[in-house]
Amino acid sequence: MASKRWLLLCLLFPLPFFAVPSKPGRGIRLELTHVDARGLLAGADRVRRAAERSHRRVNGLLAAVTAPSSSPTLRSDGSGAGAGAAAASVHASTATYLVDLAIGTPQLPLTAVLDTGSDLIWTQCDAPCRRCFPQPTPLYAPARSATYANVSCGSKLCEALPSPRSSRCSASAPEPGCAYYFSYGDGSSTDGVLATDAFTFGSGATVNGVTFGCGTDNLGGTDNSSGLVGMGRGPLSLVSQLGVTRFSYCFTPFNDTTTSSPLFLGASASLSPAAKSTPFVPNPAGPRRGSYYYLSLEAITVGDTLLPIDPAVFRLTASGRGGIIIDSGTTFTALEERAFVVLARAVAARVALPLASGAHLGLGLCFAAPDGRGPEAVDVPRLVLHFDGADMQLPRASVVVEDRVTGVACLGMVSARGMSVLGSMQQQNMHVLYDIESGVLSFEPANCGQL
Repeated sequence: MASKRWLLLCLLFPLPFFAVPSKPGRGIRLELTHVDARGLLAGADRVRRAAERSHRRVNGLLAAVTAPSSSPTLRSDGSGAGAGAAAASVHASTATYLVDLAIGTPQLPLTAVLDTGSDLIWTQCDAPCRRCFPQPTPLYAPARSATYANVSCGSKLCEALPSPRSSRCSASAPEPGCAYYFSYGDGSSTDGVLATDAFTFGSGATVNGVTFGCGTDNLGGTDNSSGLVGMGRGPLSLVSQLGVTRFSYCFTPFNDTTTSSPLFLGASASLSPAAKSTPFVPNPAGPRRGSYYYLSLEAITVGDTLLPIDPAVFRLTASGRGGIIIDSGTTFTALEERAFVVLARAVAARVALPLASGAHLGLGLCFAAPDGRGPEAVDVPRLVLHFDGADMQLPRASVVVEDRVTGVACLGMVSARGMSVLGSMQQQNMHVLYDIESGVLSFEPANCGQL
């Protein structure tokens, strides 16, 4: 019956179909909420949680590059993926920014992780759900949506899953569906079938026929959300499915727990002529691992000194290792260890204050505030990231995090091995535009809370 209703809708409305948005022709605007704002964390607890997430996230991102996409991935209970499921090791599912949307007909509110480092859109499904982790909204039930339909094994988006077709489809089933299985670097996983339904964004923009993962066997959690919205470069991502050629966001400051961050999809994503631009770097590992937005970082300046870092440290290799990606899900920028050591020494030499332990914050370079003064008195040198064709100068607020209780100020970056990641803290109060059609990233300083 559901398939017949879906066929009738397909005949009436070519897909994808946009309902009338609040500002026709202006694209879609969404509001992003920092995950810790919903958790009401503040101070040192918020910094420590962000540092822990950043480390797990980078490890997961690196695992996605090094693990063969066609290899089976074991679940945490020791078993393999379910019959007919696609196994893929992807990034850590730790969240930084959450977005509210709705799914189905009638609409069911959904809170999901916004993720520029992956493609799949998925939510937990009561179809029924064999294993589901706690979430803030009711489980999505396919049987209650008039616009739900399964994705067939022969569809292009089923073919886009990172495994051979034979492992996704069961020929013996009466109506073979497209099964998937994704495991994440932090031990979380989702297992189910690909499906389509109507998604509603912002204040009334509805898109029919969005393909998503309907997960009925899920482990772990997604930081007080009900699933994930992938914004990567692959065909399963939201931007690819909508045919959006550009999107932008502007992250409000890390310490701002009340102001949401805007996300613009389509024509509403635009910057001023003064914005700087740098090209995305193609991933030589091929389309199966082409979700990440790689950039070309050529050098780093601290104060007035260009650091003696071998440019090869940031270079993306033919095997897909190394390089630097820009990511919404990593809070603190992670620099490849060889670069981080040089940067930390240069910053420490110029701050010229006693070093302090940052173990309680999960950060490696911290300074004790001058006697009788708070951590805001720690003066750090100018820091500039030199990308291909564009320099990104970071203000103090994008470089330093503070613990006022212990009186320390720390470099808001972490060390990594195998790749580098430009995190969201270093992007705060900066309007960042992903021009997918032109293959460039543009950015300019902005007061994100007033856009």
